[in-house]
Amino acid sequence: MRFGIVPPVVHRNPRFDPPEWEFSAGIDDLAAIARRADELGYDFVCFPGHIAIPESAAAVRGQVYWDPVAAMSYVAAHTSRIKLCAYVVVLGYYHPLEICKSYGCVDRLSGGRLILGTGVGSLEEEFAMLGRPFIDRGPRADDALRALRASLGKRTPAYHGTFYDYEGFVVEPHALSERVPIWVGGRSRRSLRRALDLADGWSPFRLQLAEIRPMLDERRAEIEERGIDLIFPPDPPLDPLGDPDDARDRVAAARAAGATGLALRFRHVSREHYERQLEAFQKLV
Repeated sequence: MRFGIVPPVVHRNPRFDPPEWEFSAGIDDLAAIARRADELGYDFVCFPGHIAIPESAAAVRGQVYWDPVAAMSYVAAHTSRIKLCAYVVVLGYYHPLEICKSYGCVDRLSGGRLILGTGVGSLEEEFAMLGRPFIDRGPRADDALRALRASLGKRTPAYHGTFYDYEGFVVEPHALSERVPIWVGGRSRRSLRRALDLADGWSPFRLQLAEIRPMLDERRAEIEERGIDLIFPPDPPLDPLGDPDDARDRVAAARAAGATGLALRFRHVSREHYERQLEAFQKLV
């Protein structure tokens, strides 16, 4: 099983009651946490992404989202092995070649460590602010995923689809590999279907294991045939120092349900406490 982290600082999520220290923390704190996770053998570090949150949604979604490309590039320079996961890129906000250029540069700067998490998006106000269509965002996302698979890692990509149609352009620099792992994030059966059809992994969010399990059971044969990654987010955050038995049990339950990896959050009151949680969890598993 692969273990990654959804770290503090890069996004303050009100659902998890961010501790006081995060409000004055900066990019060096994020880099220190990622570096410690790298040293301990964690597989990936996640970078959530939004451009501008409507004030009406900020109390639920959170206000702080570091730009993922900038944050990933900084962390890449302070780590050597751990993968860098966009968590997630809302496909409807960008042309596929924008994603190929921006995140392809992250892949190249990091020596091939990119995981491209993607999503359809649900904030209609953010779509409207950007002048992007919302109603047909699902089919557009499907076409974007096909375009990304045809274009990542290529100097002169070409794609002819329903919403995106291009050739004769140079994308340089680009990703080191044409097989950058693509994950689909979501909380619906359609997102799982999208992952099975068009991606390499599914990363559900805001779902409990009891909700995820029946969705997987419906598609178990296809999941096994495709061999996609299933990256679960334990919710609420784990506390391996304070309650190691609970942490161990929840990992075992996720594994039994079919998870191939976990995107972990930890309870913490300081950066030092978070790093101790990283160490405690690593010893548990």
